Amino acid sequence: MITVAALYRFAHFASPEQLRLPLLTLCTVQGVRGTLLLAEEGINGTIAGSAECVAMVIAYIRTLPDCADLDVKYSTAETMPFGRMKVRLKQEIVTMGQEGLDPVRQAGTYVDPGDWNALIDDPDTVVIDTRNAYEVAIGTFAGAINPHTKSFREFPEWFDTFAANLAAQGRTPKIAMFCTGGIRCEKSTAYARARGVSEVHHLNGGILRYLEDVPPNESRWQGECFVFDERVAVGPGLRPGHHVLCRRCGAAVPSLADHGCKRDLG
Repeated sequence: MITVAALYRFAHFASPEQLRLPLLTLCTVQGVRGTLLLAEEGINGTIAGSAECVAMVIAYIRTLPDCADLDVKYSTAETMPFGRMKVRLKQEIVTMGQEGLDPVRQAGTYVDPGDWNALIDDPDTVVIDTRNAYEVAIGTFAGAINPHTKSFREFPEWFDTFAANLAAQGRTPKIAMFCTGGIRCEKSTAYARARGVSEVHHLNGGILRYLEDVPPNESRWQGECFVFDERVAVGPGLRPGHHVLCRRCGAAVPSLADHGCKRDLG
């Protein structure tokens, strides 16, 4: 079995460009594949390989500045889910396009998977899926609001409109946000707090940790969780799901035979 590690850490890298080549070299030598993003604000990505080699790379990343508490979620795949190894330099490790946010200091209250059901079952809680529409389409939490965004850059504008509507109604509910692995919610909750929302929470470790920790008979999750590799989606226990990827339009679908995509490959 192949070990898959989804990881991120908001940190302070003074010179991320100096970290790129040593990290790429280590992954390549160890036969580890995937994508890692480096920016001044930290590291984000998913890698895959043998358990021993992935562990070696994770151990190395933990030696980088502010990365001792690197967030890592492990799963498995029967075959290698990545074609090659890429380490890319970016302006942000998750692109929101909002300057001045500091997720380390401003993020909302972390809620562990074991406490998540009680929070979202509370009628005074508004639950928001911070992922993009194509991800939400194959699975989400029951009753969650879908912002119908095409990219994370659209989320701030959507949230401002949403918050203004709540204010116009005189409502001040608790807000619970979630995403795939937790990284987007670090920024989305920081943004909400920066906009004056005080009681905002997010799922610690994201959907992936919830599916790993919460038994199916207690789960509020419906469907599968889109992941950014050749597995396409995972389900309870982070076992590979049943969706496949349409190479023409990029949609995750249960069956290509029933998809009926007519997009021209050219």
